Amino acid sequence: MGRHSQPDESDGPDYSGIFDAMDRADHTDHADHTDRTGRIDHSAPDNTGSRPGASSRRRTVAISTALVLAVATGAVVVLRGGLLPSAESCRSNAVRLSVAASPDIAPALRTVADHARRAGIRSDGRCLDVKVSSRPAYEVANALGDAGRTPGFQVWVPDSGVWVERAATSPVSAAPLDTLGGIASSPVAVAATSAAADRLGWPEKTYDWAQLAAAGSGGGSPRLGTADPARSAAGLLALSRINGSIAKAGAADGKAATDARAAANAKLLSQRAARTDAALLETVPRRNQAVVLSEQAAFAHNADADDASRLELFYPKDGTAELDYPYTVLNDRELTTVRARAATRFLTLLTDARGRRALKKEGFRTADGKVSEPVARAAGGRTPQPYAVTPSPGPSAREVEAALGMWTITVQSARLNTVVDASASMSDPVPGRAGQSRMDVTKASLRQALSRFNAGDEIGLWEFSTELDGDRDYRELVATRRLGARTPDGTGQREELAAAFDALKPLPEGSTGLYDTTLAAYKKAQETFVRGKFNAVVMLTDGANQDPGSISRGALVKELKRLVDPDRPVPLIAIAVGPDADRAACREIAQATGGSAQQVNDPAQINTAMLKAIVAAGEAGAG
Repeated sequence: MGRHSQPDESDGPDYSGIFDAMDRADHTDHADHTDRTGRIDHSAPDNTGSRPGASSRRRTVAISTALVLAVATGAVVVLRGGLLPSAESCRSNAVRLSVAASPDIAPALRTVADHARRAGIRSDGRCLDVKVSSRPAYEVANALGDAGRTPGFQVWVPDSGVWVERAATSPVSAAPLDTLGGIASSPVAVAATSAAADRLGWPEKTYDWAQLAAAGSGGGSPRLGTADPARSAAGLLALSRINGSIAKAGAADGKAATDARAAANAKLLSQRAARTDAALLETVPRRNQAVVLSEQAAFAHNADADDASRLELFYPKDGTAELDYPYTVLNDRELTTVRARAATRFLTLLTDARGRRALKKEGFRTADGKVSEPVARAAGGRTPQPYAVTPSPGPSAREVEAALGMWTITVQSARLNTVVDASASMSDPVPGRAGQSRMDVTKASLRQALSRFNAGDEIGLWEFSTELDGDRDYRELVATRRLGARTPDGTGQREELAAAFDALKPLPEGSTGLYDTTLAAYKKAQETFVRGKFNAVVMLTDGANQDPGSISRGALVKELKRLVDPDRPVPLIAIAVGPDADRAACREIAQATGGSAQQVNDPAQINTAMLKAIVAAGEAGAG
């Protein structure tokens, strides 16, 4: 993740008067309007940075010019000169801005918003009235992926850019997201009770992520807990870091061995996982003696803790992860120009000297990760723990999805029936992959995906086209069984599936019998439902339904909705492969079952799409 440079902790310049001058320069622009593209220009002073999920960062000549002119004319004295509007005019003519913020940072934002309201700070000549609501970032990310829901806010400040990335790459995004930069940061570390920290040699002994995970594996060692990575950025970033550390430490043993160790570690962590970061702290010290936690969360905990419950922090020597609190604007058509400028105005208040003090008071670092010694010590940091080391860049989107996918199928074993399109179009070449067809690349992706599952997972395989088995458009190639199971001749299920993947071939005259196959696969999955597992149908197709004698799309959707049983959930995961796939049909069919559709242009992306869809369905089922 990119870093956003911030001023240091000393009092910086006060830009309030400059913006007053801008207000006067813009007094003719108070009416709401958009630019010619329908998008809002909510440009700001250069307060941007590179963040996951961020779209284009824009600045306008008008605001830049106004800023220069304001400084040149000494307009900074306007606010200090008492030219504030009356309280009555503020109430009657305020510009109102709604901000959804992560629960940990919401109090600091409210402090700044309250000051702005009391001081009559203005945007576009109108008083700034900011309402800050506390909303878990994972809930907002899920809501933004639902086009049928109205967000109800204009600015979102999650605790990590991973949520912005997830929302921005959702199959259906409710609004374009513009990240204007981070407003704070907090490293993710491992917090331990004093007794546990002493046993681990704190503060003199340092550990990498893999060693901390191993040290918290139970037995005579402190038990390590985490918040659910599907709901906690700290848990997710730590899991990604642990997986990377395990892979690096075991590089000589090969990928299969390190993947197995990572899965085993995730299984142990899952046994002591809590739903949220707040719930995780409630497990200390009775259930967990060490927990994955941000520095800020440890700071807040220690502020009210007695000596027995105080936490000490281990900062991994191979690099802490970082919560980066991106200031994100929902740039949809409901964002008026006045509100867009108000959003920018509020950002300047959060990043000026007063705003930085409010954030520091709550235990946050500045957005560039610069350590505050009082904050680090209050949170439980001591040298030689490397708490002052700049956090490493965040995991890539692929690493995040891989970690989430592994977590989902590790915590709850999967039972998946994989249904693969074998129509003639699967023989079409893949652009940029010389000599490889869609089927070739699809098979490679399926083999890669198979390696993610463990012996307790159950996987089966169907293929479909038209009239593959008499009048039926589909046939079962491998029955759905445990990957660790063996046939009487000693062949393992994993080996049988791998051989079946290799044998898949497009049928030269085959068309796409999508609808009848979908209904049959869904009914079969329901009939063979296994409790305690994540049951799903994974459908891969590169075309649209081409069977004129099949059930209609409308009738299929109606029947799927009728078959859905909340007590036996079986989401359909539809993956539309290539430009010819009927993405709209895939989405409608999948959503009828509580599942989701993913679009991939290159079959090589199937593995990642499967993991993403499994995570999304797993989150929905857990919620």
